Amino acid sequence: MSERRPPHVVVLGGGSAGWITACLLHRAWHERGGRVTVVESPDIGIVGVGEGSTPQLKAMFDHLGIAEAEWMAACDATFKLGIRFTGWSERPGFQTYFHPFPGPVDLHTEPAFARNCALARRGFAISALPDDYFLAARLAMEGKGPRASDTFPFAPSYGYHFDAYRLGAFLRDWGVRRGVDHLSRTVDDVEMAADGSVAALLCEDGIRIDGDIFVDCSGFRAMIAQGALGARYISFSDNLFNDRAVVMQTMANRDCHPQTDSVAMRAGWRWRIPLTTRAGNGYVYSSRHISDEDAEAELRSAIDAGADVDARIVRMKVGRLEESWQQNCLATGLAQGFIEPLEATALHIVIATALDFARSYEEGGFGPRNRDAFNARTAMRYDGIRDYIVAHYRMNQRSDTAYWRENAANAALSDNLKTMMTAWFTHRDIASVNRETYAEPPYPAMSWLALFAGYGTFPPREKAQGLPPPGSAADPQAITDMLTACTRNFAPATR
Repeated sequence: MSERRPPHVVVLGGGSAGWITACLLHRAWHERGGRVTVVESPDIGIVGVGEGSTPQLKAMFDHLGIAEAEWMAACDATFKLGIRFTGWSERPGFQTYFHPFPGPVDLHTEPAFARNCALARRGFAISALPDDYFLAARLAMEGKGPRASDTFPFAPSYGYHFDAYRLGAFLRDWGVRRGVDHLSRTVDDVEMAADGSVAALLCEDGIRIDGDIFVDCSGFRAMIAQGALGARYISFSDNLFNDRAVVMQTMANRDCHPQTDSVAMRAGWRWRIPLTTRAGNGYVYSSRHISDEDAEAELRSAIDAGADVDARIVRMKVGRLEESWQQNCLATGLAQGFIEPLEATALHIVIATALDFARSYEEGGFGPRNRDAFNARTAMRYDGIRDYIVAHYRMNQRSDTAYWRENAANAALSDNLKTMMTAWFTHRDIASVNRETYAEPPYPAMSWLALFAGYGTFPPREKAQGLPPPGSAADPQAITDMLTACTRNFAPATR
């Protein structure tokens, strides 16, 4: 790594995205003299509904050296082993399935799952429900956490559920204690330099804040990236119909299952996220298919929320910037892009963006070669995640409402997604096709198999496609016995 002079980074906007970026860039450059300043308006709120994560959040806290017990207690956090999808398929035996985070035990069970999926895809009578093959699914079902006993060295990967407001506040306090500057001011203009880069942020009280790098975390308005620099925005609305969410908080459930629940509704899906002190609930829907009032009523009925439970409508702009890094400005968080929260990827992308940007800047400064490569990687990350989420809707096995029928008929698919779907139905090896299709696959083959098999998208058995591929079927009972033995090494999840 070069000895490039560490920059002064100015982050516009706080919240989880702003403070994650600030803490990671502070970690990268502070010891060599770099500075990070966060400018956060006291008058502008945050969206604050992204309360689930992938295992990338654990990796970030480990990278920053923050103890799990410290931040989890401060943020009402609980463990998350994966996502349970319910009602996305009407096929008998496939009304629910679990999408796990991959872990080391899966190295012993995933080949059996892939093998039996290959047989089921040819119409043979073999069990291929993902729940039967992965440790995380069993642990979540039994209400057990991801921490194993000392005698069992194979803990699964896991993410978290957390209070988004508290997470931002925790990282703000942690960062400030370590030298991140925090300015509570409202920015109302951006001063541009003669070369087209950003020179400074101009606050409403007359304060001018200059820097070397400006990070736009100003939310959907993207004040610097789109407002000042004119970044092109690429909408995903043709791919993903959902553009709103109604959000409610209810009392915590006494049963603790370390999973996010994703339940199909008439015009979208609802989440349930368990925290230590409450449960987060939201209905993500298409305003073309249901009104805000009817969506709120449907959610209230589904979660048995009385009229005294407050509801909030969140409008979503689904898509991404064509280039996340322009001149000396990096856009991240909602200013960079947003893919609906089905797979809880928002903070995953924020973390990946910050770490990749720090490496790229060290290697080439503001040079176009590194910037172009960074933008290409970021675009591929967004588009790959979008493809996987679109697949949930395109492959749905429901027909009860126009929303689900139109999703199943949606032709606005990327060539990469068409390749993955075709590979499933033509019996190709999903792992190989995944590697060939995506330069850096955002999802492993196991995730694609879990989605396709979880919906039960197998041909009728009377249409079996000839002889099975070489080799014998894996014994589901042997897998069950192995996972049962493994789960004995894990304690119940606690709040």
